[in-house]
Amino acid sequence: MAYKKLIKMLLALALGLVLIVFLFFKIQSYLGQQALDTTGIQRYELKQALLLAKQQNKFVLADMSAIWCPTCRKLDREIFSDTNVKQTIAKHYIFSRIEYETEAGKVFMETYKIKGFPSLLILDQDARLLLRLPLTFDPELFIEYLNDFIDMKAS
Repeated sequence: MAYKKLIKMLLALALGLVLIVFLFFKIQSYLGQQALDTTGIQRYELKQALLLAKQQNKFVLADMSAIWCPTCRKLDREIFSDTNVKQTIAKHYIFSRIEYETEAGKVFMETYKIKGFPSLLILDQDARLLLRLPLTFDPELFIEYLNDFIDMKAS
């Protein structure tokens, strides 16, 4: 009898934990979508970004993220919502957001050996990796990284 009670208790505990994890990811995903929507940055799927980069003679700034990732959300709020950052990106780059949860995200992670979120890469028009950007939440420093890359390519 005590054995059955223990099994029921363990099942209830497991169900409770599954529910907590489910709710945690739902809430994080909701907050992530809110942060992404408020950036106002024009974003493209990678294939479209590569095509536009060729047409406009720009580079692709690829943001590998997960919608539930708190660090990705912070990047959206502090970097990609900044007006000067958006202007710098629009001048020299086509922005692509690749979501981990998609099939394209899994391929992107494998192709570029992504280990965590967010990961920011600069790609050429043929999807070759040119640079992995260091993570920063300082808009001025992020702009400096983007401009330094363009200056390096120009010289």
